[in-house]
Amino acid sequence: MGLGATAILFCMLLDPVFLQTLEQQDLPTVAGIPSLNMKFDSWRMELSWDCKENTTYLECVMIHKDKGPIEITPQEKECHCKFSDYSLHDGVTLMVKVNSTQRPIPETLVYTNAGGEGTAAQNFSCFIYNANFMNCSWAKGQAAPDDVQYFLYIRDSRKKRERECPCYIEDSGTHVGCHLEDLSGLASYNYFLVNGTSQGTGIQFFDSVLSWKKIEIFSPPNNISVHCTRSHCLIQWEKPKTRHNLPNWEFKYQLDIQKQIEVSGNWENNYNFPSPEPRAKHTVKIRASDARIEKWGAWSQAVEFGSSRLKGYSRRFHASKTNG
Repeated sequence: MGLGATAILFCMLLDPVFLQTLEQQDLPTVAGIPSLNMKFDSWRMELSWDCKENTTYLECVMIHKDKGPIEITPQEKECHCKFSDYSLHDGVTLMVKVNSTQRPIPETLVYTNAGGEGTAAQNFSCFIYNANFMNCSWAKGQAAPDDVQYFLYIRDSRKKRERECPCYIEDSGTHVGCHLEDLSGLASYNYFLVNGTSQGTGIQFFDSVLSWKKIEIFSPPNNISVHCTRSHCLIQWEKPKTRHNLPNWEFKYQLDIQKQIEVSGNWENNYNFPSPEPRAKHTVKIRASDARIEKWGAWSQAVEFGSSRLKGYSRRFHASKTNG
């Protein structure tokens, strides 16, 4: 080989484009894997695909807008993954990582919220009250057509019970809320779906996963009583009835006795304070909240105690039970 040819070859070897082409040519060929025909059942939160012979499925991944990547390892020889409940109205990307003879090859499915932008129900919220009742409400989407109609569906986190709202609240004929008096079957977390229909426009859905503990508003405490001596008054009460039986320490209370006082729940649920005779007539009201999440319920009925005309007594006053 002449000097000129050698120089040309040397220059080619230094050229990045040539080196990249050479590197690509040296890579082993990866055998193509036929499409897995992935399907996603959004109600069951289940991703499934066609099983292929001599193929190992390493991982399922849901890429969620708020939660980030959520990874599940399929059971051996199974061709599906079932995810926990997550909201899907912002869309998610789903992926199956397949093991080939050379390297893992992912296949991707993009799940979108079909329908017109801005047509979904908005400002959705729910709250449980009086332990046995729940109200949910939402507003009509800003871009929703006049003939839109919304429907609420609720599924428990174990995916064992599904139900549609039994009693809708309407505004000009459009469902904008739901009242439930049967909360049996609700789990700690529940999936709520509001979808919609229209004659001429596709309606996007809204969904949310709610914890009953975060949406329950407590009733006022029960059996409030006041015991007074010459120097002190002792206020006692029972914790309110709740959806599920909670220990005393999960409550906190506010007492309104001329000023508001916050008290942590304990086994006695009482508050002892100096109140020497003669004492003027006072009233006390109490309301309850979750100790970790400040969401105060309604005030109890006022209980009166004390009298400027009475001395040297020890009298007990009772408040009647109230459901708020």
